[in-house]
Amino acid sequence: MQYNPGWNGSSVNLLHVRAAGPGDSLHYVWSSIGAPAVLLVATRSPSSALRVNWTQLLSPSPAGAVWIEPPDSVVYSTAVVFTKLFEFSEAKPLGELFYPTYDLSEFSWDSLNHTLNHTALTAELSGAPATDPGGGFANGSLAFRVTAYEAGGRAGRLPSLLHTADSSQLEFVLAGVAPRGNGSRFALEVATVEEAGAVRRLRSERSIDDEYTPTIFEVLSLLAESQNGSSTLGFLQWKATAYGSRSPRREDGIRCRAQGLRAANGTLPVSSVVQAYFGDSLGSSCTISALNVSFGGEEGQVYQEKRYLSWSLLVGFGQPPRDTFSPLVISIAAVALGTPLAMLLLGSCLVLLARRRRYSEYEPIN
Repeated sequence: MQYNPGWNGSSVNLLHVRAAGPGDSLHYVWSSIGAPAVLLVATRSPSSALRVNWTQLLSPSPAGAVWIEPPDSVVYSTAVVFTKLFEFSEAKPLGELFYPTYDLSEFSWDSLNHTLNHTALTAELSGAPATDPGGGFANGSLAFRVTAYEAGGRAGRLPSLLHTADSSQLEFVLAGVAPRGNGSRFALEVATVEEAGAVRRLRSERSIDDEYTPTIFEVLSLLAESQNGSSTLGFLQWKATAYGSRSPRREDGIRCRAQGLRAANGTLPVSSVVQAYFGDSLGSSCTISALNVSFGGEEGQVYQEKRYLSWSLLVGFGQPPRDTFSPLVISIAAVALGTPLAMLLLGSCLVLLARRRRYSEYEPIN
């Protein structure tokens, strides 16, 4: 993990996370220069390196300021940008009432260096609007917590996402922000950037197993696939829940909904690290998609009461990890299904033996 590689200042935030394998390497570049974003680059070289021209990156024309060396080692690159935070309430009979939008590209962000933990591979990017006429952020903040992984496993806190070494977890946190209406709900706009040859698709999967995330049976994935659908290049994955507590429990759950994937070419706000890497192709050959992830519903009062909201998602390369039944659940299911079956077989055998013994006591009548 490198903070602002090649730059001594802390007035801007750029965190480079590199994962090296025997024949390849993965790069995550988290940044709050402009709208908060993460750039993901996969290379076929175990020694590929990130290069940043800081003078150009911080200029009004940052195209070409960020690149990977050697350039021909890059096999896939994409970006995820967190653009806007919406606040709305259901005002009957008029329907949904939207308040002025929080544009994340206009936020002021704290130095990420103060929260960087090289041992736990974690960091936190926290900020608030540079101008806040309504005073909603007077005692609150919006944060993105990043966790990188060296191996596969499962997060200890709900929603206990399953991860691999090819993925990182991001936790979106809204804490202490004063809602502007009764029963206010929030929605986060998430945009993705794909180069020519790749498209995004939203997939929902349901399972009867809620062992690790009680009462939640749905997993959503935003997949980046090749045009012919032959391979999955990258993903965003999350459970259909958020939580309204710093120490989340099942009863703190808040409904999480993805409100449709849509084309968003030409609407991406200023995000210097994305423009710096993709350059002129950002407005020509790249495909930009966006979706809104909303939090709340019938249980929308959870944030109103505790003024805390956390939503976790996984960002990574290749196929997203899939949950399977644990040995404990398999054992319980085997006992639950096997015991009645064994009793049925044993009972059938006893009945057959009893019938055979009964008729063997008589001599056949001629």
